[in-house]
Amino acid sequence: MSLDINKSYKAILDGARQSRFVTYGEVAAASGVEWKKARRPLPLQLDQLVYISHERGWPLISAIVVSKENVESGRLEGESLAGFMAAVAKVGLTVDDAQAFLHEQQQAVFEWSKTAPDELGMSSDHDDDAGGPRFVHYFNPVLEALRAHGGSATPDKVFAWIKDHHDLPAAEIEGVNKGGQSKFENKVAWARFYLAKAGLIDAAKRGVWALTSEGLNTSLTRADALQIFRNVQSQFKAAGDEEEPAPEVVTGQELFADPARKFWFVGAAWGADDQTPRFLAEGIWQNGYHDKFGDEVRRMRPGDRIAIKAAFVRKHNLPFDNRGQPVSCMRIKAIGTIAENLDDGRTVRVDWEVLDPPRDWFFYTYRVTVVEADPNDELARRLIVFAFAGARQDYDFWIKQPYFAKKYGPEQKAASLEEFFETDALETEEEAAVPSYTADNIADDGCFLPKEQINGILARIESKRNLVLQGPPGTGKTWLAKRLAYALIGSKDPKVTRDRLRVMQFHPSLSYEDFVRGWRPSGDGKLALIDGVFLEIVEAAKAEPDRPFVLVIEEINRGNPAQIFGEVLTLLEDTKRSRDEAMELAYRREPGERVYVPRNLYVIGTMNIADRSLALVDLALRRRFAFVSLEPRLNGVWREWCANKCGLAADTISLIEHRMNALNEEIGQDRSLGQQYRIGHSCVTPAGALTGDAKGWFSDVIRTEIVPLLEEYWFDAPEKVAAAQQKLLEGL
Repeated sequence: MSLDINKSYKAILDGARQSRFVTYGEVAAASGVEWKKARRPLPLQLDQLVYISHERGWPLISAIVVSKENVESGRLEGESLAGFMAAVAKVGLTVDDAQAFLHEQQQAVFEWSKTAPDELGMSSDHDDDAGGPRFVHYFNPVLEALRAHGGSATPDKVFAWIKDHHDLPAAEIEGVNKGGQSKFENKVAWARFYLAKAGLIDAAKRGVWALTSEGLNTSLTRADALQIFRNVQSQFKAAGDEEEPAPEVVTGQELFADPARKFWFVGAAWGADDQTPRFLAEGIWQNGYHDKFGDEVRRMRPGDRIAIKAAFVRKHNLPFDNRGQPVSCMRIKAIGTIAENLDDGRTVRVDWEVLDPPRDWFFYTYRVTVVEADPNDELARRLIVFAFAGARQDYDFWIKQPYFAKKYGPEQKAASLEEFFETDALETEEEAAVPSYTADNIADDGCFLPKEQINGILARIESKRNLVLQGPPGTGKTWLAKRLAYALIGSKDPKVTRDRLRVMQFHPSLSYEDFVRGWRPSGDGKLALIDGVFLEIVEAAKAEPDRPFVLVIEEINRGNPAQIFGEVLTLLEDTKRSRDEAMELAYRREPGERVYVPRNLYVIGTMNIADRSLALVDLALRRRFAFVSLEPRLNGVWREWCANKCGLAADTISLIEHRMNALNEEIGQDRSLGQQYRIGHSCVTPAGALTGDAKGWFSDVIRTEIVPLLEEYWFDAPEKVAAAQQKLLEGL
């Protein structure tokens, strides 16, 4: 069953006569069509009603059709408003203020309905042949043929199915055009071209026609097909001469014909000021930062494509079911082609095309000011085609991606109290450009390494992608690992880090099935293939490619790293962080599934080198990680911290330093122990300001923490433990 335009008119008219707004669901229900099947053709029919209203001199009756969330206010937002205004523009109306125009039309519809005709008087299928070439008749048969073949088929199978299931004129089947090509096959190919432009067919794979998720659920009447033809012609200035050969390359695939072409997504906000009008007027784009993104700007070349975007969060009036969860959105305001690079690290000249209205893209978004999209990545490729070729976004595809399925699928986690009160506030694009947590903050938080060394460690992580902090107990390995993660992310705000930082610990019982993927019991008493922490953060990093993600693994050598990592140990290598290096896993969800580790995922491990129960670290792990050794640091920075932050007296600080250094020297010279068994500074650094007896606190630390550790070290020499204890406690 398909939408009947006369019944849609009646539903809208009934609502108007009651002075109320009508929901999209009501309009679909009037024709007895469930919402899932009406989602695609209904906007086309509403566009058609705009055209009919304008032709008959009526107010635009579809102006009162809104989402169920806005049925009280009558507001149109996002894609809904953009779609309505696009239809308004197509009938030749010029609008300065979209919301004011909408309100004006709505009030006019309510008044007009009092004397409006009870019937629209249109043929239900609109088969009065209101124009359009012959190939428009093949739109729905192409969809039917592909559904009959399971969603995809080669062109010859589509041709054969249509011939077998539709009564076609012999002259069309047997005729050839001026190029000697079958007229029938060329018309079907033209139909495929337009359906691909409309987002119903995926044309990415040569030689195979495949339905998108939207196409699988779409059936077109003649009126629907004609509206698609008009929309595509208007939006893409597409040709329609069916005597000419149908184009081979569709839905933007021609964008990738030049392998050297780059695709840039850039912000235009300098603080609170939107520079977009100036950029468009002057035919330029400028980097608003003097110390950021200069290298990226210098890599921009004439012929590269560029888009101005703004990132924010939306929660209401979305064109898909987000189950009440906030969704990241990126608004594409203008697209262009770079004409010249001024080589100053700031300015490029651009031939701009303004998108009016702007287009909203959801889920996979860029929030950093300058991002180069990778055309070899399938997810980025879809965004590129959306932005620069006007393709529709396949919401069903995105909401089924593992990362987004967990956030917006039926099994998504319950919203936290903070998320419940979140609004549709604009997110800043400055988060990654101006981080709120840096190496300076690490030092200020109580790291006793020189700032130059902290910066060196961060640089090593950024180049190697994987790093292990190793050292004796108490040297602050875990503490530093988390703060290095904050610095990579650029923030320690839990709202920012909760999805971008994962912390776990290896232990002897941990397995590949726990860490990567394996079969585990599910709630229904069966086994299910479940992704572990590693694949979860991999999918998250792929979904937000311009933002760093960090996995911290404590005690990385307490498990069996070679067994726990399995084949993904190879994928961690910095030279193999690309889709081209993807590998099959031991447990695959489907035949041929391949996994890779994105470059924006960093892994930081910690290793206690004093644990005598651990074997030597696997050499394969050592090749893929950089190793940084931490030492006990009872130095000048430590002394200053203890005095200023902890309130210790100078004589107490000197006593602690002297006795711990003497103990560590003895441990380091012991042939049965060595340097790796020394005791770190964190054991004798108060967590905060001490209000009581400082020497009493040090005495308690000796008795309850240090002496038990010495008893483990010198388990066969109790006299050494007793002597060390006496030296440490003397005079306390």
